[in-house]
Amino acid sequence: MFLGRVTGTVVSTIQHPFYFGRRMLLVDRVNEKLEPDGRYVIAIDAVDAGAGELVLLIDEGNSARQVTGDPGGPVRAVIVGVVDEVHLGN
Repeated sequence: MFLGRVTGTVVSTIQHPFYFGRRMLLVDRVNEKLEPDGRYVIAIDAVDAGAGELVLLIDEGNSARQVTGDPGGPVRAVIVGVVDEVHLGN
């Protein structure tokens, strides 16, 4: 799992049937200071996240398929939470 910030929506006119009716979002991964680290992921939105929100992602195929409920789905990353606060130790 990791944190990221939603930066946009991915639109595809031709896609695998698994993706019909599912929103795909572009998410910038963030470091411990919540700053973009230069990496990104395209993830299925399972929690109705919006642009600019800090989110929690699962980036592992089997876990992602369990969240979507499709054991054969071609998916790797899923947004599973919108983060309200992050508290870092000293």
